Amino acid sequence: MTESTLARTLAEFAVEHSFEDLPADVVDSVGLRVLDTLGIAIAATKLDTSAMATAWAREQGGRAVASAVGVEENLPPTLAAFVNGVLAHSLDFDDTHLPSVLHPSASVVPAAFAAAQQHGASGRDLVRGIAIGLEVCVRLGMAGFDPETKNSVFFENGQHATSICGAMGGAAAAAVISGASADGIVDTLGIAASMAAGIIEANRTGGTVKRMHCGWAAHSAVSAAGLARHGITGPPTVLEGRFGFFQAWLHQSGRAAEITDGLGSTWAAPGLFVKPYPANHFTHAALDAAAALRSRGITPADVERFVLGVPAANLRTIGEPIEVKRTPQTGYMAQFSGPYAVAVGMLGGGGLGAVLDDYTDEKATSAERRDIMSRVDVVPDAQCDAIFPHQFPAVLTAHLTDGTTVVEEVLTTRGGPERPLSFEDVRAKFTANVDGLLSVPAADAFAAQCAGLADLTDPGVLFDSVRTLGN
Repeated sequence: MTESTLARTLAEFAVEHSFEDLPADVVDSVGLRVLDTLGIAIAATKLDTSAMATAWAREQGGRAVASAVGVEENLPPTLAAFVNGVLAHSLDFDDTHLPSVLHPSASVVPAAFAAAQQHGASGRDLVRGIAIGLEVCVRLGMAGFDPETKNSVFFENGQHATSICGAMGGAAAAAVISGASADGIVDTLGIAASMAAGIIEANRTGGTVKRMHCGWAAHSAVSAAGLARHGITGPPTVLEGRFGFFQAWLHQSGRAAEITDGLGSTWAAPGLFVKPYPANHFTHAALDAAAALRSRGITPADVERFVLGVPAANLRTIGEPIEVKRTPQTGYMAQFSGPYAVAVGMLGGGGLGAVLDDYTDEKATSAERRDIMSRVDVVPDAQCDAIFPHQFPAVLTAHLTDGTTVVEEVLTTRGGPERPLSFEDVRAKFTANVDGLLSVPAADAFAAQCAGLADLTDPGVLFDSVRTLGN
């Protein structure tokens, strides 16, 4: 008799749910995720780190059958997944699941596309694989969420849950798309768990390695599915076993109910938060609050000092060390700065409220923005603590030069289920991201293909217009 394990439960869920079993909102959401994720990847072709990752991938060789954004020639599937994953996560603009604080699509979508091209899968196969991969990723992330501390145990241990769980979700997607049996998916998960990795020290003190995390997760995912297909096996108790995934990463038993409860009846994809702004998600409410002050007619010159109240758990990422957060040296560091978010909101950004051009090195170090940031204190806020981590709220208090005080509360995160972005909103974000890289007709055609992703015979056609970007 086949042993009943958590990996087996996930595998049986995957093989038992066909495209026809997916709810309409899940299918629609997958198309939106692909448009968002690949738009970010296109924009990231401008980065030096993207060129570095692409150069490494081109050196590796292998059977080239899959496409990567900004790479004219095909690459082996693992390397195409790597490049697309790096680009998708490099701008900190990718979608988020709360309260697990995962960025699921940046690993799952690249792994799924590479597998789809490798195996000649259709758009329907791709949509199904992405939906299942996102589900596995999110449920594993939630198994490591501690409701008492309201924090990710992965995060507390210095681990990047996005890349760790992304490797597992991407592996499930790749295995499903390849036509693996339930046994094959169990083995794929068992193999991927030995490849999953990522630490988050770069969030605190700098370094570009975090941009590689989703790329390596997607690479691991496709590799694991391929190794299982060739006969490598994994432990059936890979998740809950004495030396399994939970013990290795969480140092405790995971919350197994998060994996099993509602599996197949509730789906993660429609509830993922789409980022309207290209910065760490913890900073978004601060930007909205500052923009609300600006809409009242309050200017930076009117404010003596700002007090930005956030959940205590967010302080380490966007408020500490405060001297660093007030003086980011690069646009990338500014993406993790609460004071900088206040500056963007007060000055006004592009697109939906902030675009990539609002996070350049020049703007991050400009005197005007440094002046605003120097007046921002970031403190823990009890009201925000009560809401976190189901939302990333902020309370911004402006102490004005005339002695009065103005408070703006932003208690729900834009882009989530309570304040969703429509497909047209995400299309506007996509258009801003690809401005100057794709022509208007090409961008419109790309968006239309994503909206009808399930109807594509060959989903690889999405890459036809983006192969030479960055070259």
